[in-house]
Amino acid sequence: MMLVSVFLFSILNVLVKTLSDTYPVTEISFFRNAFALVPVVVAVAVQGGAATLRTARPLGHVWRSAIGLCAMMLMFWSFALLPLADAIALNFTTPLILTALSVPLLGEKVGVHRWSAVAVGFVGVLVIVRPTGAVLELGAAVAIAAAFCQSLAMVAIRQLSRSEPPNTIVFYFTVLTTLMSACTLPFAWVTPTPGDFMLLALTGLVGGMAQLFLTRAYSLAQAATVAPFNYTSLLWAVLFGWLLWGELPEVSAVIGAGIVALSGLYILQRETRRRSDVVTGGRSTMTGND
Repeated sequence: MMLVSVFLFSILNVLVKTLSDTYPVTEISFFRNAFALVPVVVAVAVQGGAATLRTARPLGHVWRSAIGLCAMMLMFWSFALLPLADAIALNFTTPLILTALSVPLLGEKVGVHRWSAVAVGFVGVLVIVRPTGAVLELGAAVAIAAAFCQSLAMVAIRQLSRSEPPNTIVFYFTVLTTLMSACTLPFAWVTPTPGDFMLLALTGLVGGMAQLFLTRAYSLAQAATVAPFNYTSLLWAVLFGWLLWGELPEVSAVIGAGIVALSGLYILQRETRRRSDVVTGGRSTMTGND
């Protein structure tokens, strides 16, 4: 399920990068959300119907949708500014930022091991972007800003997940982001050709299906089992970037991406062990340094 989700998201990324040469990011985001309603509504209808959409936290869904839409638009913009593989590699910083944000926003305790992994991960970011005395490249800054917003969205999802089922979160996100992105259309609109309209619609259908496969994957196995497969997205990004745009990542970008990915996996492993101990009520084999 996770591998299918990653592949579909990779197809979505290719569609967005292709369309971003002609259409504004806000318009692409609208079509991506609007047509994602098709698979999402079908999934809700099959898995419990309208009864599953009752929520006691409407404002929580609004915030999650707003910050998630910001993350989506920034990510789409980074595809237009950077080689696809570089943009995806920089998005791997999301778990690192999420770990740092979990302390003030979720009240979680982060020990020296995970803080060290965060520090090492950001060394990997420096290897990818290769900063000099000049200002950080716009594309890299946009990609890192997208990861930061995605981390805030993940915090919001964690908070909502305490009382809301996954399909409810996905449904309201899709509906609300469609409405929010629709508000931008009068300010930036390029009438699509029939062929491009099909591609724009496909972004939504593919993105919606990818989200459903992702949700299903996390419902079938622990995060420590599922999440590492997300890093295969870099392989697809390199392949599609090379085949479609002649882009090949530099050696430093590959090394940096590897450092960031390993840091993220280490954080995931430590966090999963900590949570497993709390859930089982067993005696912890870890120290306060996790």
